[in-house]
Amino acid sequence: MQFWTLTNSSPTRAANAARRAEAAGWDGIMVVDSQNLSGDSYVALTAMALATSHIGIGTGVTNPVTRHPAVTASAIAAVQRLSDGRACLGIGRGDSALAHLGKAPATVKALDGYLTAVQAYLNGEGVAFEALDFAGSLAPDVKTLGLADTPETSQLKWLSARDVKVPVEVASTGPRVIETAARLGDRVMFALGADLERLKWGVELALETAQREKRTVQLGAYLNIVCHDDIEVARQLVQGGLSTFARFSVMHGDVKGSITPEQKQVLENLHSKYNMKQHTRTDSSQAQLMPPEFIDQYAIVGPADQCIERIKAVGALGITKMAVIGPSAGADRDQSIQAETNLAEKVLSQF
Repeated sequence: MQFWTLTNSSPTRAANAARRAEAAGWDGIMVVDSQNLSGDSYVALTAMALATSHIGIGTGVTNPVTRHPAVTASAIAAVQRLSDGRACLGIGRGDSALAHLGKAPATVKALDGYLTAVQAYLNGEGVAFEALDFAGSLAPDVKTLGLADTPETSQLKWLSARDVKVPVEVASTGPRVIETAARLGDRVMFALGADLERLKWGVELALETAQREKRTVQLGAYLNIVCHDDIEVARQLVQGGLSTFARFSVMHGDVKGSITPEQKQVLENLHSKYNMKQHTRTDSSQAQLMPPEFIDQYAIVGPADQCIERIKAVGALGITKMAVIGPSAGADRDQSIQAETNLAEKVLSQF
């Protein structure tokens, strides 16, 4: 089991965050890619690579809209070389990065095409120009220049056989994205919460798809985890981030997959009342919409022994990587530090 933590893309704080995570025993650290709310993710990853020696680093997550696939592939491949093979590319349909551009998440079809191109670039393969319609309305065809010769395909020419291919991990909630991730990703990263029945549904769908495609795919999950002896404090600390990740299950108003009527009601309420201006904050209006029983099902909260038991149950489903979202923005600082210490010293040490 790998345990990765998540932080923002601060250009000045990323290096120290990575150093602390490495010292605390985390396997990796991811940075968000939301250009209006944080710094550039690849600047942060570069700082992290230079400040650490063995911890994994990656995006959690980028999207198919704000960068051309060649730019994304080149950026993460550069981080991979700089970090001596410690990078990974986490990608999803997009959320806050696009909302602050006045856009909804990318379509599944767009994600599919983007993943196909990025994987080709990272494998050192050429991508047909016809497949690169991502900036088609911004620039005319190169043929209009009348050059003597031009490249036949788009390819990262600077990569070499010595470069280790960057693994691509796809954040997945709905069935169509889970299937796309299982077809085109190296790891399916579920954003389904910690409810075992819901996770089991996602795992079965991913494995069925991979088997049908005759390929092997790794499994992981984004999980909101707060370890604190006082369950009420733990719930308060987790609720901001949990409201964000729970909303992914009802992004467009309907819920797919295994769900109880009570959970469905909470998710639909989150969908209709979510305020993007208060994104991820524990003092947000949406964070107050989740009752204790929902928090206990969708997050992993409470004392260390309880957290360990829940994590083991998730791992038993075949999930081998957990991206941990800890205390929320705006939560009590001292209690957040205590919860982070509890997680590192009492929980992660057991794995």
